[in-house]
Amino acid sequence: MSENSFSKETETRLIDFFRKTIDSEDMAKTIRQVNYVLSLCAMRGCETVETEFNNLEDNFYWLNKLAEVLDPYLDVE
Repeated sequence: MSENSFSKETETRLIDFFRKTIDSEDMAKTIRQVNYVLSLCAMRGCETVETEFNNLEDNFYWLNKLAEVLDPYLDVE
């Protein structure tokens, strides 16, 4: 496993994200739920997505928010 170091700006954004936006334990739960649904979808031919759509939709939002914290792209004007 390689070690990556974040810039001070990224570290600050991550700290703010987990303090003000979503708890780190909730984010871990979100990631696990998305992995679960996507894995089942791949194995079952996507029948799971229909029953888990609301969770997937919410979790997709949080994963994108985390991605923007790590590497701002969509929020950059």
